Amino acid sequence: MSPHEQTDRLASGVRLVGLTGGMASGKSTVHHMLVELGATVLDADAIYHALIAPISGEASELARRIAREFPDVLRDDGSLDRGRLGARVFADAAARERLGLITHPAVAAEAAARLARLAADGARCVVYDVPLLYERGLECGMDGVIVVWVPRRIQIERLMARDGLSVATAEQRLLSQQPLDDKRRRATWIVDNSGTLDETRRQVERIWQEVAQ
Repeated sequence: MSPHEQTDRLASGVRLVGLTGGMASGKSTVHHMLVELGATVLDADAIYHALIAPISGEASELARRIAREFPDVLRDDGSLDRGRLGARVFADAAARERLGLITHPAVAAEAAARLARLAADGARCVVYDVPLLYERGLECGMDGVIVVWVPRRIQIERLMARDGLSVATAEQRLLSQQPLDDKRRRATWIVDNSGTLDETRRQVERIWQEVAQ
């Protein structure tokens, strides 16, 4: 199933709005603001983390599949060494692609199941928080996309401060994602997160009023 077909299946019966950004852009901040405003948000990262979490001390099915491709990342307690896995895939585009072929379909299937339950419970609008939304072509099945944007200089500074990275490592990691300026040009709504929290909140409130109507 292609990414477009996965998202079409997700969007069935529910208005689906994407939320994306880039590393250290502040997408999580906007996510939490939307929840505070009453939005129902599906989080692709949270789904992934749930799918790789150990079950009764044993590796989950998805964790085992990842470990077959990357044998040195599975710990004795069934958890994945995400630091080691991240170092592997951020430095190697082919490895990153192999990981995506394993994880993306699993996350899409679980997201579809969760959205179906939300629709059955009467949800009319759901925000789907996906870091690699444009990279995977998922915007085609959505009713609009919110992009959280900051200038690249600020993005690098925040990524370095957050993860303790050098400039070179931060820039290398950003190469794994489409530039925020490109995403901004494709967005339905833009949140400029380069200012104060109050400035960001005012933008989010204005966008949510439009999305939720």
